[in-house]
Parts: sequence; structure tokens; C-alpha cells
Amino acid sequence: QVQLVESGGGLVQAGGSLRLSCAASGRAFSRYGVGWFRQVPGKEREFIAAAWSSGVTAYAEFVKGRFTISRDDNTAYLQMSGLKSEDTADYYCAVTIAAWSKHRNDYMYWGQGTRVTVSS
Repeated sequence: QVQLVESGGGLVQAGGSLRLSCAASGRAFSRYGVGWFRQVPGKEREFIAAAWSSGVTAYAEFVKGRFTISRDDNTAYLQMSGLKSEDTADYYCAVTIAAWSKHRNDYMYWGQGTRVTVSS
């Protein structure tokens, strides 16, 4: 089992930047792909980005050029820039053994989330 803890959320003005972190403990983090998702109340949790130890990354179209995912041995990061009010959501990290998956059902362990609020 893998335990995940997100941090770095907060209030930021539109156009600003934030870096989210996802600290992992438990089984070897490098064995898993790690993904970032977000959710707005009343809507489904949506895929943002994912990264695998091989160096492969995947992004949702709506964040390309604005968000960057990275990872090291124990932590994953989501660097967000050019934030918009529509980026306001709860952000979650999760891990998967599926190769290159963007589907939330393929992700097995989840953090508790961190809230990002973008003011316009």
C-alpha cells in the first residue's frame, strides 16, 4: 500500500502560480505511475497529468503549456502557472500500476486532496 499526502494548495490570483506536492510513503513509489486529478463539487474528478518512472508523461489538453508534472524518489509535483478561475478545485494525487493511464478508475491509492482557489 502507498500513502499519499498532498500539500501546496491555497489562494492565488489569476495569472499566478502554485506548486503542489504529493509525498509518498509505503511501497516503492518508483513502481507506480503517479497522477494528478482535480474535482469541483458536483462534477466528476478529472485527469490533469501523470508521470511514470520511465520519464513518460501525459497531460490533459486543457493544462498543456501551463502545468508541469515531475517526480523524484518519494514525491510528485505539479507546477501550475497561468492559473485561471476555472482551475479552482480540490487537487488529488494518486498512483497506478497501469501504463500511461488517464482513467481515474485505474488509480488505486489516493491522497486526501489540497484545495486551490484562484481569484479573478
